[in-house]
Order: sequence, then C-alpha cells, then structure tokens
Amino acid sequence: MNPRTSAQDVMRCDLCETAVVQMHCDTCLVNLCTACVGKHMISDESKDHKVVKFQARKSTPLYPRCKSHSKDHSTMYCNQCDIPICPKCIASESGKHQGHKVSEILEVVNERMNKFVKERNELNDTIYPTYQDIASDVQNRMSQLEKEYGDLSTTITKHGEDWHREIDKLVKKLKAEVDEMKNTQLQTLQKHLDEINKTMSDIKDETDSVKMSTDTNDLSKLLGVTSNADRYKNLPHKLAPSLPKFIPGKIQGEELCKSFGILSSSSLTSDKHGYSMKTTQKSPEAGSSPPVKQLLDQPETVTTIDTGYHYGLYNVACLSDEEIWTSGNDSTMKLYSINQGSLLKSTTAKSGNNPYDIAVTKSGDLVYTDDSDRTVNIVKNEKIEEVIRLQNWKPLGVCSTSSGDLLVIMDSYINKQTKVVRYSGSTEKQTIQIDNKGKPLYSSGRYNTFYITENRDLEICVSDWGANAVVVVNQAGILRFRYTGHTPAPKNEPLSPQGITTDSQSNILTADYNNDCVHIIDQDGQFLRYIDCGLSEPQGLCIDTNDNLFVAQCRNTQVKKIKYLQ
Repeated sequence: MNPRTSAQDVMRCDLCETAVVQMHCDTCLVNLCTACVGKHMISDESKDHKVVKFQARKSTPLYPRCKSHSKDHSTMYCNQCDIPICPKCIASESGKHQGHKVSEILEVVNERMNKFVKERNELNDTIYPTYQDIASDVQNRMSQLEKEYGDLSTTITKHGEDWHREIDKLVKKLKAEVDEMKNTQLQTLQKHLDEINKTMSDIKDETDSVKMSTDTNDLSKLLGVTSNADRYKNLPHKLAPSLPKFIPGKIQGEELCKSFGILSSSSLTSDKHGYSMKTTQKSPEAGSSPPVKQLLDQPETVTTIDTGYHYGLYNVACLSDEEIWTSGNDSTMKLYSINQGSLLKSTTAKSGNNPYDIAVTKSGDLVYTDDSDRTVNIVKNEKIEEVIRLQNWKPLGVCSTSSGDLLVIMDSYINKQTKVVRYSGSTEKQTIQIDNKGKPLYSSGRYNTFYITENRDLEICVSDWGANAVVVVNQAGILRFRYTGHTPAPKNEPLSPQGITTDSQSNILTADYNNDCVHIIDQDGQFLRYIDCGLSEPQGLCIDTNDNLFVAQCRNTQVKKIKYLQ
C-alpha cells in the first residue's frame, strides 16, 4: 500500500483477500467476509471461535488457559497467589487456592487497564515533558558553563600578559643597570691604562737620554747625566674589577602560583530535589512560564498594617496571601492578618535577642537568624529548633529556596569577610565568596547590612548596603551583574539597599532606605521604575503569590501592601 493513501483503502478478508471485511474472529484475530465465516469455523475445530461483527471486534475477551487445568479457561484471579485460575481450581476442596481471596479476572484486568492508562497519560503529559525541561536546563547550563569558563580562561590569559609586560620591564631595567656598571668600570680602567701608557713613554724618553750620554767620550757631559730610574720602580696599583652577579630568584611552583593568582575550587552539587515535576494545576511554582504582567502606570497602596513595634520594624515575610510575619527591634516575631490588620499570634526568639532576618519555608515554617548568638533557627509547631550554629561568623540575611534549601549571608568583621552559604538542613552544600578574579563579591564591615533572596531562574540576589549595590550571581555562584542605582533618585541620595525580593516576572525589588522608595530592576539588572507611594524609610520586603508587594517601614513600624503589576 502507498503510505500516503493507505487510509483510503478498503479492508479485505484475510482468507479470500478479495471480499470486503464484515466479520472478525476474536479468538484468532482474523478479519473475515460473510462467505468465509463457515470455512474459518471448521478450519480448526479445537478452538472456540468467537466470530463477531467487524465493528464489535475485541469485544470478546480471550481468557488465558488455566495452568492446572489446561482444557479450561481462567475466568477468575487469585489475589493472594497473583495468578489466573479457572472455576475447577476454586471448586477443588484440596486445591491450594482454598480460603484465598478470588476476583473475577475481568475486574482485575479492568483495574490494571485503568492503572496502565493513567500511568501512560502521566508519562505522556507530565513525566516526559518534565524530562524535556530537565534536558533543556542541563543544555542551557552546559552552554553557560562553556561561556563562563571561556571568560575565566580569557581573564587568566590577560593576567599572564600583564605579568609578561612587567617581567619584560624588569629584564630591561636589570640589563640597563648591567650596561651602566660595565661602562663605569671600563672608563676607570681606560683612565688607568692612559696613565700607564704615559709612564711608558716617559721611560722610553729617559732611556734614549741615557743612551745618548753614554755614547759620548766627553767626560764632562757624562758626569752631568742624572739617572731617574728609581722614580719608575714604584709600580702603579693593580685594578681588579669585580663583576656584579645575577642571583636569580627561586622559581618555586607553589609560591609562584600564589603570587600569580589561584583558582577557587569548583563544585558540581547533586540535589535530588533540584527539579520538580511539571503539573497541569495552576500554582506559583508551575514549570511553565507565568503569565506576562505589565507594570502599573502608578503603583497603589492597598492597605496599611500597624505592627506596634516601639523602636523599629525591620522585616516582613509572607506566610500566605492572607498572613504575614514581622520582626523588629525586640525579640518578638508577630503574625498578622492582612485583611483585618489584627495580630494572630507571636513567638519570641529563644535567646531573647531581636532577630536579624526572617523567612518562611515551603512547608510554612518560620525561619529566623540571630546574629547575636550566631544561630539560624526554625519555628515548628510553636517550638523553636536550632538548625545552624556558627563559630566565627554571624548569620545575617536568610531565605528559603525553591528546592527547600536555606541561603544564609554571613560576615566575619574580624576577618573582614562576607560570604553566602547554602544549607540543606544543617549541612553546608555551597559557599559563594569570591568572583572569577579572586576578588570578594561582597563588602565587609562591622555595621554592614545584607539581605538575600532567590529569583525564579535560581539566581541569588543580595542587597549589599556597604557597597551601595545589589549583587546577583547565578546558581553556581558566578557573578552576573552589580546594580548600583539609577539617577535621578527620588531624594538624590546614593542607593542604600535593604530588603530584597523577586516577583513572578523575575524582576528584582530592593528597598532604598535613604531615598524612601523601592527600585525595580529586571533579571539582567536593567532599571524599570521606582515605587514610592509615600514610603518612609523602607526596610524589609516580601511578595505574595499574586505579586502584591509588602514593605516594612522602619521608623513608623507600618507594613504597606502595594499593587504595582497589572
């Protein structure tokens, strides 16, 4: 048949191969015309032929033969032995299936068929598309890795060229010093040689004078000759030049490597929870791209919540679209109803110190950092559990990632270092501290403030108050960009970043304390707009699943809910 037109061909009888198919044998799976039915029935009388209309084919089940009674069909199923059986197996008093749970085989087959159909649909609709996304993600990571390693090699090559130029300068300088020393010593020796040559000329003249005097027979002239040989017996000093020596520095591989520059260690972490299955349900974490939302022409304040802190409100974190956690300049963390603005409950930090930052995990538990006693804690079922305790570092900003990890930014002002650490539970999985040139990614200082969040594309965003910048790295910790503000700013002050969060569009939002506003930048660091809405000293930020922005205002201790996306 022609594959392009086979769908239009009429099906023929399998026996005569000429007449149009009208019947079907479900036992033998043969297509028949009416005339050939009788011939087929007597072709093999050992079989129980089930001939039906062609449209009703496969309507008659083909029961398997019983393994214990070969002439009988198995119409039942022993659930305990997990095998098909026939009625004789059940009726036999001495049979091994006595007392076992037995079902009709069609029921078992239908259950399995439904399971297979469900699994097939899951494979087609969910699992396979998820693996397609994973393959695409890995390919993208490989491409990005190729580019970033290429950039790293270029940086090393450029640094090597810089070293070559400096070495060439040093070689030129040393050779110039050698030439200068040589010329000085040659000039001195030349002067010495000139003096010796003059003395030799004087000696020759003296010799000639004595010879003339001794060749005469005039005694008066001979007595008048005076010999000056004694004056030449005092020989000149011997000048022995001392050559400078070149003492090459030892080329010690390890020390040279440290002087030239070193590579930080690379890592390839494996996280079995790193991917999530695609789903057909609508949720903020769905694998498909979120609907595109445009910025409102004018952001609007939806509601204001008075938190009642006396000395300052620092942080806000969304528990749900109806509830928010807050923390301020005391040890109490408060849960508020957004719609009613009422206090629902509160919990007190175990140490009695005020929390530095708060976050909510995927499971809805509250996490807080305590920089005074150097701990990260989680509140579960009204009980506080210490998850992480640090020795020489202070935990500052914290966020819960899409994979369930914790990202903690911490500093050690004694060592003047700052780093981001990823934790799975209390296990350290990744450290992010320096860029590909070996320079610190983040500023350091005793009174610096840092906040941290993860974007939808798994990039890690840090607000670095000491550097007046937002620092964004990819999942591997490679620097993507630094955002240092946009001019003109509302109060013409430098960017003073505090709280940081991201929305469904992968935009990054950071609170600007000194300019009384929030900056919105896209995932590539391009400025989009300011949000002010009468804000006063904005500090903490968070966003709910509907992209409503919550701003914790430090001095007046109010939280504003702001709509800024359509």
